[in-house]
Amino acid sequence: MTGRIDWLTARPITHRGLHDVSRGIVENTLGALAAAIGQNYAIECDLQVTADGEAVLFHDDTLDRVAEAIGPLKSLTVAQLKHVKLKHTKETIPTLAEVLTLVDSRVPLVIELKPQWDGDTTLAERTVEILQHYTGHHALMSFDPDVIEAVRRLSPDTVRGMICDDALHTSYDALPADARAELRTLSYLGRTAPDFMSADFHFLPWAPLAALRARGMPVITWTIRSPDEARQALRDCDQITFEGFAA
Repeated sequence: MTGRIDWLTARPITHRGLHDVSRGIVENTLGALAAAIGQNYAIECDLQVTADGEAVLFHDDTLDRVAEAIGPLKSLTVAQLKHVKLKHTKETIPTLAEVLTLVDSRVPLVIELKPQWDGDTTLAERTVEILQHYTGHHALMSFDPDVIEAVRRLSPDTVRGMICDDALHTSYDALPADARAELRTLSYLGRTAPDFMSADFHFLPWAPLAALRARGMPVITWTIRSPDEARQALRDCDQITFEGFAA
């Protein structure tokens, strides 16, 4: 298992690209990805789905925090989003296809499919479709077991991972109790069959993840924001996802 994906842990992973707003480099933009490539870092980035079913690079469900617009991203088409500027830069939201053209297999991509929590597999389907001929190292991961189960079904050979924390944040409140329990206990492992886990740094060490590592499953962690946090995290994981310093 691990030999197939040694690339996943071979180098530190930039969180949403190597962004720095003070230099006009915004998270999840082509500029942030280019900066990461320039430093030979792997890239973690996020995908959302548009109103017309396209996969685009963006973290939040709504545009408000990062873009010069408000409202849910999912309500707009790609064409409409191309007219939305991001704050602190002249860039707009790129599509996954644009990301792959830029990266061009030069560094690994660790791509988060943002949770849908409603059984909708449109984002997984479109992402797998776009990646089917991409030869560079890449992995897909999500908090949402339904999304990764779909990836497993659609493209069994694609490297896939589950993102985990304690599932107690208020963002989980709308989920049914059984869904929250599945997230807390990792009981989705059977149906998602992940190749790796991506864990919130603040919950390490965690016995279930330690047991998976002991059996050879890589564990990466997020989000590391200092050298001290990096040293602490690497006692209990195999690679860090970082921002705000030179890892």
